[in-house]
Amino acid sequence: MAARIFLGIIALLTVLVVGGVTAYYLYGDELLADQAMPTVEFVAPPEEDRPLYDEDSDWLVKPGVGEELIGWEPNEFLPHPDFDQSDVMTDDAVDPVELTPAAIFYVHPTTYLQRDRWNAPIELDGNAAFRARIFIQSQASAFAAMGQVWAPRYRQAAYGAFLSTEPDALSALDVAFEDVSTAFDAFLAANPEGPIILAGHSQGSLHLLRLLKTRGSEISDRLVAAYIVGWPIDRAVDVAVTGPAICSRRDESGCIMTWLTFADPANPNLFMRTWEEGNGSEPLRSRERLVCTNPITGGEETEEPALGRGTLVPTDGLQNATLAQGAVRARCDEGLLTLAGEVPELGPYTLPGNNYHVYDYALFYGDVRYDADRRREAWERAQ
Repeated sequence: MAARIFLGIIALLTVLVVGGVTAYYLYGDELLADQAMPTVEFVAPPEEDRPLYDEDSDWLVKPGVGEELIGWEPNEFLPHPDFDQSDVMTDDAVDPVELTPAAIFYVHPTTYLQRDRWNAPIELDGNAAFRARIFIQSQASAFAAMGQVWAPRYRQAAYGAFLSTEPDALSALDVAFEDVSTAFDAFLAANPEGPIILAGHSQGSLHLLRLLKTRGSEISDRLVAAYIVGWPIDRAVDVAVTGPAICSRRDESGCIMTWLTFADPANPNLFMRTWEEGNGSEPLRSRERLVCTNPITGGEETEEPALGRGTLVPTDGLQNATLAQGAVRARCDEGLLTLAGEVPELGPYTLPGNNYHVYDYALFYGDVRYDADRRREAWERAQ
């Protein structure tokens, strides 16, 4: 199971195949939104279903739980002549300072794509459970060499909640955030000192951004970095109230890394529309102030596309993955992380508008490992 890195990584086929090819390319975002919206009214989950995170069963990963997932490694490494190979796999990196193991709090993205409720049950089954495991392997495992990873189960908001500003959607997001915040309490209790890395994707990143806004001061002196990936951040509305600044260079800690991956020509309307309409927030956000950091360079540079340290490229009929060095180039362009040149064949889950959202981590897996390790070293030097 652990080797099936990309198989069914997020089964969006059920909502993407909603019309002919022409309709998909012309109206893909609107069709996807229509097909994703829950068909029932929001009903608050019973209080007795609220997880307290005092049981192993409340977690996908923690010390002693989910080790087969978090310990996943690519089956092969393909080097590139333009790199010092010690830059790629953190186990081989030579660190001039002794590093304190970090505690990593990871929140997975939306995996519940059904329309029968606004919040998924805490205990997932079927495809939703499988997708959660796949994201642990292809995203959270990038941080496994840094220390112990904690990944909570939570009553995630259904996919349609991100495509609506209606009260039902906002209530569903509140339920999910309440779980993430409670899990964070348990995480801090188990890790009362030492460096902390926050990492999430999509819905998980939204909840981590809110966590930084409401509770970031509790860990301000412990934060190595927050990887708020796959969720847009407004430079004026969001950054000023999160506490951490946006990362500007690799030898910096206590900052935020964030990116949304697209290929040219990019059309981010699907996720940007609701985000700009407010999603319950004031003042309104704007894509003109969208923040992008490049995981390849560690900052906000917008010059020549940089060459990636390692992309997870599927092999064996999507049954496994190779870490291919130099497989992609990317640069920040108008708030989006834009791929340049030919992109490896990753699978069928690119979204409308040349949106590589599903592959935000997979495209830069080696870069994320390297970035986190360098920032952990910077944190240590600052102590």
